[in-house]
Amino acid sequence: MNADPREVIANSSMTRLQIIVVAITIGLNALDGFDVLSISFASPGIADEWGIDRAALGIVLSMELIGMAIGSVLLGGLADRIGRRPTILGCLAVMTVGMFMATTVKSIVDLSIWRVITGLGIGGMLAAINAVAAEFSNAKRRHLSVSIMAIGYPVGAVIGGIIAGQLLKVYDWRSVFYFGTAVTAAFIPLVYFMVPESVHWLARRQPAGALEKIKRTLARMGHTVAVALPTVSAENRKRSWTDIFSPNLVAITLILTAAYFFHITTFYFVLKWVPKIVVDMGFAASAAAGVLVWANVGGALGGAVLGLLTQKFSVRALTITVMLLSAVMVTVFGRTSPDLQLVALICAIAGFCSNAGIVGMYAIFAQGFPTHARASGTGFAIGIGRGGSVLAPIIAGFLFEGGVALPWVAAIMGLGSLIAAGLLMLLKLRPDHAESGQAPTGHDEAPELKGATATS
Repeated sequence: MNADPREVIANSSMTRLQIIVVAITIGLNALDGFDVLSISFASPGIADEWGIDRAALGIVLSMELIGMAIGSVLLGGLADRIGRRPTILGCLAVMTVGMFMATTVKSIVDLSIWRVITGLGIGGMLAAINAVAAEFSNAKRRHLSVSIMAIGYPVGAVIGGIIAGQLLKVYDWRSVFYFGTAVTAAFIPLVYFMVPESVHWLARRQPAGALEKIKRTLARMGHTVAVALPTVSAENRKRSWTDIFSPNLVAITLILTAAYFFHITTFYFVLKWVPKIVVDMGFAASAAAGVLVWANVGGALGGAVLGLLTQKFSVRALTITVMLLSAVMVTVFGRTSPDLQLVALICAIAGFCSNAGIVGMYAIFAQGFPTHARASGTGFAIGIGRGGSVLAPIIAGFLFEGGVALPWVAAIMGLGSLIAAGLLMLLKLRPDHAESGQAPTGHDEAPELKGATATS
């Protein structure tokens, strides 16, 4: 009897190709972290060369985030329609062009346009790679694979910041974007040759030649068992990204989106305001940058530790726990005395907890949305959630401008993680094969909520 190819992947050990694919998704996510921090390093040179004020510079810094939000929502659905692989390749091409064209501009308007375009590519790619990391993993390692993918962001931020700093010692601000262009372009052939189309997507959508492509991919993975396409009705094959708003999934979509939105406000408060707060404590700007690096190092460790813990504990329970700790540590940061080593330690722990929460959300996205809407649901949640990344520094800025003291500002901004944890308590995920160690049923089932039945 021929097996369902998804069950073959779920029940087999991870092979070299699968590990390589997950590793590539880490690198792709690191491009996001590099780009976000590198523009911050490049911005002083841009301001000096063009003689622009902080208000205009702030607009430039927000353009990429706006593009990422739009790209996540719109292009995440594309990954569910045409496939993970072509979407990633297309987004990488857009990112490469956007980064290179940023080196040719002569005005704020032109730079803003290309930053939005770059953000579009990053946003669409993030939605697709979350699905890829989940779908190329076996059942036992699925949450771990998604969690490890997600730590690419702080790793890229740290490495990108270090490289950008070294480049700017010798060259002007354009060198940062030249480097970004080269690294992004290098991923195009890597993805083209090393990342086949998702077997889960092929089995669900069943385009022409799907079975042959599945067999080739399984052979490359080292799985040579006989397989057949699962029975999926024509109606189900045509289901679209709009299913995330269907009666079965809309509650899940709204809860996950809101949770991500609120937690991201706390996360970006730490990333955006720590340097300024540390400088205001009386320390040099270089010391403040070092504290931010430690926050990102803590974030990378937090994501890795949470991923390992998902092998033994519920990802939902772990995510709620680190979000609660994130709220506590951000509040503690606001009340820490001006001791540089102590501040760096507190920020590292806050980064550990807050980024672990982000990593946990990515794992829940992969579990919470069925295959045909996985990239769409992830993209929508990330896209809307990015609004929190835009609002976080603005809200904190208005609070400081209004005379609110740091301890209270930190406590208020820490509420984002607390609210997110409360929202996730409303979510009841079925113990899927990733947590229970059992094989999947072969059907694409969504989780269920308390008081509601949600199946796809």
